[in-house]
Amino acid sequence: MKIAFFSDIHANMPALEAMFEDMDRQQPDAVYCLGDLVGYHIWPNEVIAEIRRRGIATIAGNHDLKVTGLQTTASDLDEGGKKYAYHIIEDAGRNYLKSLPRHIKLEYQLNGDKLNLVLAHGSTRKVDEYVMIDTDEQYVSEMMEEVDADLLFVGHSHKPYHRVIPTSDNRFKHVINTGSVGKPKDGDPRGCYVQVTLNEYSSSLDPESIKIDFVRFDYDIEKAAIALEESPLPKEFAEMLRVGR
Repeated sequence: MKIAFFSDIHANMPALEAMFEDMDRQQPDAVYCLGDLVGYHIWPNEVIAEIRRRGIATIAGNHDLKVTGLQTTASDLDEGGKKYAYHIIEDAGRNYLKSLPRHIKLEYQLNGDKLNLVLAHGSTRKVDEYVMIDTDEQYVSEMMEEVDADLLFVGHSHKPYHRVIPTSDNRFKHVINTGSVGKPKDGDPRGCYVQVTLNEYSSSLDPESIKIDFVRFDYDIEKAAIALEESPLPKEFAEMLRVGR
């Protein structure tokens, strides 16, 4: 089984379209989104509509939750215009974002072994908590034990990584950050998503039995950057896209 995970689109529709073109060629068996559909760009309604059209199971990111209690006009463009990205979200999209779950848990029974996959945006404890590649190992292990996770998928930092943590009972836990579709911050301006391959032999006893692939894809960065420069949003957002920061 091939499962695709992606996160942090941040209203960048050209990047999302390019990702789906690539993903459709890969033909995963299931697709999940780890949130932050909106913020930082001008196409939140188009991004939400496409995610819903495809029926992709999605959890809430911290930027998605900013629509709660937000006024319906774009009159108070404070913080250098940053709030514009949330004011332009239509009511249907706001209601959708407010209804998203915080976590998704998937349980597989493979090779006589149970394999639990848990999806969170920041961490399982807090939507805006960073789980980095160098976050204290004991802390991450305890957090994963709390939710009985063998594989923990997170986003939020926009920096992709795959980390394997051994346990005291000779098993292995995996932490995977999916990177960002529409706003990479690892110095590579290309979008990123993750594809996981499981088979009947996949087990937490063998870290090599679970295949994790990071897929980088090109998209029209200039189109996305120019659209930002022509919008009320801060102009520095455009340069951040160009350099992947």
